[in-house]
Amino acid sequence: MRIAMIGGGYVGLVSGACFAEFGVDVIVVEADPAKLAALQAGRMPIFEPGLEKLVAENVAAGRLAFTGDLAAAVPESEAVFIAVGTPARRGDGHADLTYVYAAVEQVALAATQGAVIVTKSTVPVGTGRRISEILRRVRPDLEFDVASNPEFLREGNAIGDFMRPDRVVIGCESLRAQEVLRRLYRPLYLIEAPIVFTGIETAELIKYAANAFLAMKVTFINEMADLCERVGADVHDVARGIGLDGRIGRKFLHPGPGFGGSCFPKDTLALMRIAQDAGAPTRLVETVVSVNDARKAGMAKRVIAACGGSVDGLTIAVFGLTFKPETDDMRDAPSIPIVARLVEEGASVRAFDPEGMDQARPLLPPEVVYCRNALDAAQGADVLVVITEWNEFRAISPSRLKSTMRGSVLVDLRNIYDPVAMRQTGFSYHAVGRGMLAEIAP
Repeated sequence: MRIAMIGGGYVGLVSGACFAEFGVDVIVVEADPAKLAALQAGRMPIFEPGLEKLVAENVAAGRLAFTGDLAAAVPESEAVFIAVGTPARRGDGHADLTYVYAAVEQVALAATQGAVIVTKSTVPVGTGRRISEILRRVRPDLEFDVASNPEFLREGNAIGDFMRPDRVVIGCESLRAQEVLRRLYRPLYLIEAPIVFTGIETAELIKYAANAFLAMKVTFINEMADLCERVGADVHDVARGIGLDGRIGRKFLHPGPGFGGSCFPKDTLALMRIAQDAGAPTRLVETVVSVNDARKAGMAKRVIAACGGSVDGLTIAVFGLTFKPETDDMRDAPSIPIVARLVEEGASVRAFDPEGMDQARPLLPPEVVYCRNALDAAQGADVLVVITEWNEFRAISPSRLKSTMRGSVLVDLRNIYDPVAMRQTGFSYHAVGRGMLAEIAP
């Protein structure tokens, strides 16, 4: 079986490599010459654990290839996946489908026989219908099938999510499309992964609804963390106490500085706009967007308050810049407004992130100093702020951290450290949602 993947970004590259691992012949089409050259040379344009090895093995096996020639990739493919970007449209928050529709037109012009056109990109409800209209207009001589197959990949665990998914969602309305996608996903049938067939509009909405619900869980526990600080409770115990309820579940109940990344911010905003346009406003989602934006913007105030009301002239070490660990993704990362505000207030910022510093440079103030490692960032610092919970930060002993720093203020926005150990070492420790321990002085 042969498929084409239009787009060699995060979704297209991971999906293409995983399909190749299933034994499918995959040709990934990438329009960006620099990115294409890197892929053909075996260099990954993104950091994702295990991806480089998976790509190399399948390229060597002849099942995975990269090209910039869409017209050559499409004709022999049974299914063509559209995996191009759908960023938030500037000014109104709607998903920008410019790249999707341009790719569909190119696919239609290149096709020599009807194929199954599958949207892998996250697209608003109704996009599949619009794609069908474009295909009929551009190539009325060919019979195409349209399907929706949204991705549910977590950055940092994308390969595992693809290979052992909670579910696969396929929206289609023809037996041919269903048969092609059943064959494509056959290896998952063998491990009894749930495969859900729906209508196209339903599949498109499932993706947005899933991300919005998870974003609501994150926002809920963050608000509970604020309440815990006021009433003397511990948010981690609250999260465990409610998460053990099977109706709620433990995942996404970790307090922090707010969600970021490539999915939650733009998908919650897009769903909000879709619902407004349909005359069925999603008030909960609207509130999630508002609360999360305010939380990210307000995190710098916590640091300033921990420093007695001013950071002017202080040296602040920042551990972690990416929106989450095990990725180099800086999109909508909480570190962006936090660091910008600290620099604006007169602080000197020394930062370290294991993977995201190159991506961070154009997004953060030019005054930020990027360091070789975590202890280099902490050297001589008056204050330490933990923004991203990379495991290597957890492994640093409190005593070594204390002896490296000049000051003793530690603002742990991810609660990665033991408050008791930090107190015993002499830190003025500030956590999130730990009412009894939020501001422990030495």
